[in-house]
Amino acid sequence: MAKIISIANQKGGVGKTTTTINLSALLAAAEKRTLLVDIDPQANSSSGLSVTNHTPSVYEVLVGTKNIKEVIINTFMPFLDMLPSNINLVGAEIEMVDIENREVLLKNALNEISSDYDYILIDCPPSLGLLTLNALTAADSVLIPVQCEYFALEGLGQLLNTINIVKKHFNKDLAIEGVLLTMFDTRLRLSHQVAEEVRKYFGDKVFNTVINRNVRISEAPSYGKPIILYDAISSGAQNYMALASELLEKNSEFNKN
Repeated sequence: MAKIISIANQKGGVGKTTTTINLSALLAAAEKRTLLVDIDPQANSSSGLSVTNHTPSVYEVLVGTKNIKEVIINTFMPFLDMLPSNINLVGAEIEMVDIENREVLLKNALNEISSDYDYILIDCPPSLGLLTLNALTAADSVLIPVQCEYFALEGLGQLLNTINIVKKHFNKDLAIEGVLLTMFDTRLRLSHQVAEEVRKYFGDKVFNTVINRNVRISEAPSYGKPIILYDAISSGAQNYMALASELLEKNSEFNKN
């Protein structure tokens, strides 16, 4: 069975999608059978892997008009598949309200294909709505990117509260996979202060790996590529390689190869 990790933070621009794309690609590069699930209506994870306006999408899976096996597509990378998103997902939360057991729609779908993968990574929207709730209910753990900027900890309490609600009502085994420091600028005192605050708050839940601010990471999505294929020697690529290694080491019991 796959290890399912939701990448979530209701704050936008913290590196959720960048982390989902690059971590998925590097797990695939390590020959781990990986599925990237894009449940963000902005569909940036999809376009970041050169998949744009794809129909059918995760929307049809959630509202029950398509089976997940009909919607999963291969990417240009071996070992990496995708459940793509598109703009139709904007209306999904409204439509899902009237569906029975609406919190477990994604979980039920992923149960059908979980045995086909080693890792399933879910890119969540920047909100704590029904789509993110579905992702947290389906996941074994949640990875929380936190940018090393002012107000970094703002709203994290709300996310942790949501995680606790999900644990209480829908998914008692949901764990925090780790907190990832992103957009770290070694030149700025503020970055070091934020990193210190996050480590003080979360302790050993914080990944050792830190994602530095790097222009090559920002450029890669416009070419529809993960950083490992866009510029493998950049500091951004090295950071995400280190993160993938840390994650694999931490989850050695899930590693089948």
